[in-house]
Amino acid sequence: MLTGSQIRRKFLDFFVQKGHKEVHSSSLVPANDPTLLFTNAGMNQFKDVFLGLEKRDYSRATTSQKCVRAGGKHNDLENVGFTNRHHTFFEMLGNFSFGDYFKKDAIAYAWELITSPEWFGIAKDKLYVTVFNGEGGIPRDIEAYDLWAAQGVPKDRIFEMGLKDNFWQMGDTGPCGPCSEIHYDMGPAASEQGHTDCAFTCDCGRYVELWNLVFMQFDRDANGKLNPLPKPSIDTGMGLERVAAVLQGVISNYETDLFRPLTKRAAELTLGIGGRTAELRSAGQPREAVPTRVEEGTGHVGTAAPGRAAEQSSAGSPSHKSAASLRVIADHSRAATFLISDGVLPSNEGRGYVLRKIIRRAITHGRLLGQSKPFLHEMVFAVRDLMQDAYPELKEASERVSKAVFAEETRFAHTLDLGLKKLEEELEAAIHLGSTLGPVTASEVMRISGAAAFRLYDTFGMPLDFMQDAARDQGVEFDQDGFDRAMEDQRTRARASWKGAAKQTANPAYQQLPKSLFEGYRQTRSDGCEVLAIIHNGQVAQELKAGDSGEVILDHTPFYAESGGQVGDKGWFYSDDHNNVVADVTGCYSPIQGVRAHQVVAKQTLRIGDNVDAVVNADIRLSTMRNHTATHLLHAGLREVLGKHVKQAGSLVAPNHLRFDFSHFTAVEDEELQDIEDIINKEVLRNQIVETITDVPIEEAINQYHAMALFGEKYGDRVRVVRIGDFSTELCGGTHTGATGEIGLIKILKEGSVSSGVRRVEAVTGEGSLAHFRKDHELEKVVSAFSIPTPSQKTRRDGAPSSEEILASPAEALKAEMEKKDAEIKRLTRELDQARMKSASSSTANIGDKVKDVKGVKVLAHRVDNLERAQLRTLVDQLRDKIGSGVVVLGSASNGNVSLIVGVTKDLTSRVQAGKVIGPVAQKVGGKGGGRPDLAEAGGKDAAALDSALDGAYAVVESLLA
Repeated sequence: MLTGSQIRRKFLDFFVQKGHKEVHSSSLVPANDPTLLFTNAGMNQFKDVFLGLEKRDYSRATTSQKCVRAGGKHNDLENVGFTNRHHTFFEMLGNFSFGDYFKKDAIAYAWELITSPEWFGIAKDKLYVTVFNGEGGIPRDIEAYDLWAAQGVPKDRIFEMGLKDNFWQMGDTGPCGPCSEIHYDMGPAASEQGHTDCAFTCDCGRYVELWNLVFMQFDRDANGKLNPLPKPSIDTGMGLERVAAVLQGVISNYETDLFRPLTKRAAELTLGIGGRTAELRSAGQPREAVPTRVEEGTGHVGTAAPGRAAEQSSAGSPSHKSAASLRVIADHSRAATFLISDGVLPSNEGRGYVLRKIIRRAITHGRLLGQSKPFLHEMVFAVRDLMQDAYPELKEASERVSKAVFAEETRFAHTLDLGLKKLEEELEAAIHLGSTLGPVTASEVMRISGAAAFRLYDTFGMPLDFMQDAARDQGVEFDQDGFDRAMEDQRTRARASWKGAAKQTANPAYQQLPKSLFEGYRQTRSDGCEVLAIIHNGQVAQELKAGDSGEVILDHTPFYAESGGQVGDKGWFYSDDHNNVVADVTGCYSPIQGVRAHQVVAKQTLRIGDNVDAVVNADIRLSTMRNHTATHLLHAGLREVLGKHVKQAGSLVAPNHLRFDFSHFTAVEDEELQDIEDIINKEVLRNQIVETITDVPIEEAINQYHAMALFGEKYGDRVRVVRIGDFSTELCGGTHTGATGEIGLIKILKEGSVSSGVRRVEAVTGEGSLAHFRKDHELEKVVSAFSIPTPSQKTRRDGAPSSEEILASPAEALKAEMEKKDAEIKRLTRELDQARMKSASSSTANIGDKVKDVKGVKVLAHRVDNLERAQLRTLVDQLRDKIGSGVVVLGSASNGNVSLIVGVTKDLTSRVQAGKVIGPVAQKVGGKGGGRPDLAEAGGKDAAALDSALDGAYAVVESLLA
């Protein structure tokens, strides 16, 4: 029986033998593609090739691509763990042809691999295939039908399906075409609906799609018209987990060796501690699913179910919710490990939000099994051990990933505590509302709204089962329909936020051009450059007139195109007489790999076929080079001081500054920043040679040179390595100084948070550093004008004071002066507060004439201006004590704003609640408030109405006593 790893290897080997280039899986974060939330198919890394935006040096490829489908369009998160084949993370095996072979070879390859005894050897009588039947004005795929028949597939096993099932498109526009699927009959035991004799196309779970062959033969334009592609292509995808289940003879993907070690480890980490019923209840475990044992060698959990026998799970194991929880943990640990390894960190938006949901769902299921302590971070190492042969990057990343998961586990524990308090408040509010109404009405209003429950679920991670049980236990109805609507609304918003692969095909003007020869590594001027194409207002043009803006493509150029965080060059085009400026170049980018579009403003008429001298602004280029080389030093310095878990998470290299984002879990201390700055500037002073090694095979660059790949970048098979002594080695296509000494000096300006787990450093070099020091010197002169440096005592190495005195720096002197002023302000503020409080207390000395008897209750309404809320609380306590039993209402005006406070003595709270008194009073001053029955506070903005509001307080109390 083949293992999952052997199946992956055998698939790749088959296609390598068929002349395909084996390409390593790309990152789960799609490179340079904001239209995708995550890499969700094998074709993603080749999308620009299919769109004509990129050219490769091979025309057929094969991959095992890591994929995540857990948000946006592909949001099946709630199904994961409860079905046989839903996953967040999975591997997609695929073969691709970029204008090389088409349907005939694709179908022949697929059938050979699937059925040949030398390869997978799947029984032919278990297989069915589907083809496109013709629909929506698109012809029937008779060619695919005939090709399957030619492979010996019986015609009664070839089924024709419509647009929904057998027509694929990249987006609303772009490449598309019919597809053909291979399905496998798993047998009656796999039917999730208990079917014993159903036929193919039944969707009960018995018939599983193994492989989808997409035949890209059309290009859909903006008007919806399908135009034949000049070079039809092939894109296929087969789920490794699914084919492993077939070849290993199991019904569920979770029963394969790709998951069994993970569910076993999950059981050890959760149930190994002994499931304690109380802990399960506190974590939201339904009563009927308390785990009692783990089945030896399987990771299945047996359950004791009061009042009923254990159910058969949808995934085929002899347990139900507990086994599903282990499957959730196994699946989600894979997704979290790979996502964090690829640079995603938990946050409240975008990819980080989805990752956070995945992690928290796994933690919740661990709690359902009885584990209330952090455990998921340990699953990271189980994933590493299982998958590091295919994905060696996990070896280095595992420690960093585990720390990130642990930090999220700790954070979630706190959030869950808050969620429990919120749930209790919702239940109390529903019960209180019901208690004030009649029996019939109470049954209608004593409910937790679906919207409120979804907020608890989405924001605080409250398990749905737990909320349902808690509501039932308290006799409160749970609004399931409202919850479901809120869930669907969120999915709709997610789909709207991530519209999928809606990139346009490349502009034909770019597609037909040869690559622009880039000469900018050696020079900043190239003479005699021919104008190959002009784009004006998005359309192909023959010329640009003076004053027009557009894009110009040259046959060779020294201009660096924006890439890898480095901005594009600026400069000029000169006429062929080398004297007159024909156009200002404001930027440069690559619309298609190898083609450089110069963004220009024409000074004279510029036509296709003209020759120009392309001249880069050397001063801007040099400044950019200094910042780019400094970025490499900064990356290495961060890793040396903070730890090897630091990875780049984005960058900007501009002429005037650099910005570097990196993974780290806490703020960088000032001392650490100083150490980093010292280390990298020592490398500058060493004047190390910056060595660039070109045309290096990527495997050699990573394994032999140990070069670091940069976040979000897409690399080809051969790369450029930038090495700075033994200090830094990275893959990089940017421009750099010849030696570190040319940087001048690196000055770190600031460090801060970008999102959860991502920090940002900003810095300047060269002339930017000089400008910064000049500004500091100007500030120093201003500081010296009102803060006189004082002697500062140095200490010896042993910690004892030294006899040598030095003057404190201007910064230290300013700090001392500010601390002195701050202490003085605090002293004066305290004295002022004491004076105000004394004045307010004295004003209440003869307060008896303001106390009124309202239906036997003493009520006092009094104005005391310029008091803070804390002072009002103190005063209201004093007055409650003074009157013994009654209601005290105080108002204070300060700077046009109003503060109100109501205090009710404990003996009266059953008759008069402070919150009900303060509402009408606050309304008169344009505010609102609330609080406990004995104390309530409010604010307002109409100070002129305060006296009237206080006078009306007596009537408010009277109405409550009626």
